[in-house]
Amino acid sequence: MSLGSPRRRLDDPAAMRAFAHPVRLALHELLLRAGPTTAADAARETGISQALASYHLRQLARYGFVEQAAARDERERPWKVTERVQEWDDGAREPGHSAARSLLEQVMAERALARLAEWGERRQEEPEPWHSIGGIGTFYLHATPEEVAAVSAAIAELVEPLMARVGDPAAQPDGARPVLLTQVLVPLPPTGSGG
Repeated sequence: MSLGSPRRRLDDPAAMRAFAHPVRLALHELLLRAGPTTAADAARETGISQALASYHLRQLARYGFVEQAAARDERERPWKVTERVQEWDDGAREPGHSAARSLLEQVMAERALARLAEWGERRQEEPEPWHSIGGIGTFYLHATPEEVAAVSAAIAELVEPLMARVGDPAAQPDGARPVLLTQVLVPLPPTGSGG
């Protein structure tokens, strides 16, 4: 499957641990949503100091998640994301890789749950049809690893055209706004009866 969004395969545990920082994830998301952004603007948007934003942007750049963008003038130093999608696997179970992956997934899950709680607090203020969108849906499946991989690939293919709009405001239809879609696939242990 070859999807069009620029993507990066994370296979370096140090890069995974560097990305697994709440401030860095917030800055990366801001750059995805807003496009090229200076450290000063990023600091205002995320509610941190400019020095802290600069530090974390440099750390993201060190590991290849962001890079300097073209500036409109000499004083401006905007940053942009290098790829919109990061993917990772178990790295052939190399030492340290599994722990780094677990840390990154835990921080991302915590961030998604915090976003869900924020949505719950402001949902009543949202106009229809946004008011009724969002939340959690749970499906219990009995599937093989190949079937789960196929479901994940089908979801990725389905959202690809919507992801492509992130970097192109002209392609975003009226009424479009940022939406966080977090995919969580958790293989459960079988019960005594095998189910």
